Amino acid sequence: MPFPRLVPCLDCRDGRVVKGVQFRGLRDAGDPAQLAARYAAAGADEIVLLDVAATVAGRGHAAATVAAVRAVLPIPLTVGGGVRTVDDAARLLDAGADKVAVNSAALARPELLGELAARFGAQCVVIAIDAARSEGDVYEALSHAGGARTGRDAIAWARAAVEAGAGEVLLTSVDRDGTGAGYDLALLRAVAASVTAPVVASGGARGAADLAAAFAAGADAALLASALHDGAWTVDGLKEALSGMGVEVRR
Repeated sequence: MPFPRLVPCLDCRDGRVVKGVQFRGLRDAGDPAQLAARYAAAGADEIVLLDVAATVAGRGHAAATVAAVRAVLPIPLTVGGGVRTVDDAARLLDAGADKVAVNSAALARPELLGELAARFGAQCVVIAIDAARSEGDVYEALSHAGGARTGRDAIAWARAAVEAGAGEVLLTSVDRDGTGAGYDLALLRAVAASVTAPVVASGGARGAADLAAAFAAGADAALLASALHDGAWTVDGLKEALSGMGVEVRR
């Protein structure tokens, strides 16, 4: 069985890493290439690079940023933001991405996932789902960097997206994002039980105990942002702490 993965996330806007709380109040967190190199050297298993402004602005991901990160990165790189077509994905893969994440465009046209899988293989296709609790304690999938409600059940959408061609689910709890309150384990369990693809937990991690809880709930990988950007933890420190809890990680 593969080791659970620790995956730093670099949310980018205008070529800089930014971080906020529940997708709002974004603050500068540094240079993406410098942070990627630092996290890789500390033992990160992968890096996720998301352009949080691309879809809202109606443009593609800045390929120059992808290339700059790839130049310093010896580990896998997932890139998302502004991917609307197969050609958009090809441009990012050519710039150095190993996997491409799609959110809003797939919600609008699920056939895109099958088109991407047919061209590049399902292992390259990540469905990014931003989920928030709505009325009736249902999880709703949001689009456009959390700015638009879709009325679509996030758990059912995860299952449909994998069936359509996605090879991995990047599952973000908008309610928990940047709060340090821990991952939404109920959401994570429901999605992990509904899909056959690996699930990456995102939104709310404060420390190693949150990661261990996510892995126990069915996550194959855990995304981290604020806990690393703010200096509360390092990747190697988290792996050491997880090992002490009996969670086997790649060292």
